[in-house]
Formats: sequence, structure tokens, C-alpha cells
Amino acid sequence: MSTILGPDQAEGLRKLMKEIPRTNTKIIAVTSGKGGVGKSSFSLNLGICLSTMKDNPKKVIVFDADLGLANIHILLGFIPKYNLFHVIKGQKKMTEIIYKSDAGVDFIAGASGLSQLANLKDEERENLIEALKDISYADYIIVDTAAGITPNVLTFLASAHEIIVITTPEPTAITDAYGVIKSIVAEVENPDIKLVVNRVKNTTEATRVAKKVIDVCSQFLNVKVENLGFIYEDQIVNESVKKQIPFVQMNPNHNVSICVNHIARRLMNLEVPEEDKGWHKFFKAFFK
Repeated sequence: MSTILGPDQAEGLRKLMKEIPRTNTKIIAVTSGKGGVGKSSFSLNLGICLSTMKDNPKKVIVFDADLGLANIHILLGFIPKYNLFHVIKGQKKMTEIIYKSDAGVDFIAGASGLSQLANLKDEERENLIEALKDISYADYIIVDTAAGITPNVLTFLASAHEIIVITTPEPTAITDAYGVIKSIVAEVENPDIKLVVNRVKNTTEATRVAKKVIDVCSQFLNVKVENLGFIYEDQIVNESVKKQIPFVQMNPNHNVSICVNHIARRLMNLEVPEEDKGWHKFFKAFFK
């Protein structure tokens, strides 16, 4: 199977991540095969759920790693003074571009409209990953990658402890999700890959899509992909983007917010809250 990263780069990046001073800082990369599947919105809302969990809140940083078309700060209605461009150019340290949001989660702003950031040199990518070692207080760093398969994306995926692949029921999204997973398998040794199916009409559709991706990955790539959860299609997502308020903050009791909260709890190996037990039946059937 052909690879995109250099033969020693992925191993070198894994070693870098193991050197992070705080060993319980977990790096979770969120990626997708195609754009427009809700990856950035999911990354942000997942981070908020983890950081505001009533019974076990965590310190979370959402790292906008879409180096050419960053948008996490836009979803938060925030205009950062400094971003990853200043870190890559040596003008700022990574710790100096961490911002606190009203949503309860910290974030590292990416840069938009700078084509040179979308095509970093190997050394620049490695320096960026190494700069994460300066972050010692976070329990989780959620890395929102760009869509597709590029050296930049694969660098972040190779550096993560867990990888969440986002797809939707669209055939093109499913095909591209498989393509991303295929590339991950080629680049990363024993990857921990999880799947989230976004924008589903019902649990039947969610189950069908998840089973299709998981089965084909098992059959043709010999890799286990964990079914992490699903998110319903709903207008609240578009409304939250327009209002620049994350939907889990805008309406934490909405069905879509509950879906993301349950995904966060599964990541933390926590039980579903008693008030959500009705939802538990849906998720229990989905994960069979």
C-alpha cells in the first residue's frame, strides 16, 4: 500500500507525542474524507461537551488544524489576534495563541486564506506537532483537521492517540471516509479509529451506514473501526453556525446536543445520565 508521509516521519511523530510532559493528555484527531460533513462543528461541540460534563468535566483545547481554511474561531464568533501562522513563523509560542471562549472550551486558532500554510514543509509540520509539548494542562486536545488526504492531515492523524472519522449517509462521503481510513492504515501503526455518522434521519439509517463502513474496513483493510455514535440531521446546526453559537451551548437539551453529549461520554467510558435513559435504548440498539 503506497504512503504519503515519508517512511520515518510517522514513527518520529509518534515519538514526539509520547514526550508530552503530561501523559494523560489525550490527542483526538477529527477528520473526514470530504468537506461539508460537519467535521468542524462536531469537533467544537464535542470539545464543549467534554469540558462542561456535569459529573466529570475535563480541560479541553480545540486545535484548529485546518491550516489553510480555519473556521473554529468563526463558529465561536471570535476574532483572534494571533494564530498558527505566527507559531509556524516563530513569532509566537503555541501557549500564546490559546484563547478561552464563552462556551467553556479553550481553542487554538488556525489561519485562513494563506496557501503556504496548506503546504508546509516536513520540518514545519514536525515543529508544529512538537510545539504541542508546551501544552501541559489539557486533558484532551481535539484536533480538527482539514478534510481529505494531504501530508498536513496525515501528520496530525499520525500524532493522535485516537482518530474520529466523520461521515454522512451520502455515498460520496462514505466512499471518501473509506479512503481516509485506508490512508490512515497505511501511515499509522495500530491506529485507534472511531466512526461518527452525522446528519442521519433515524437510527436505522445510522446503523446501515456505520455497518457498511465498519464491515468494508474489516474485510479489505483488516482494521477494526469502532462505532462511536451518530448525530441527527436538524436545522439547529445551521442556526448555530449563523448565530456563531455552538448548538450544545445554544440548546443543550436538543436531540442533536444530546447525541454529541453521548458520544463524549462514550469517549470517556461514562454511563448515560439517568435523565437520558430513554435515549439509551436508541444507542444500545445502534451499537449492537
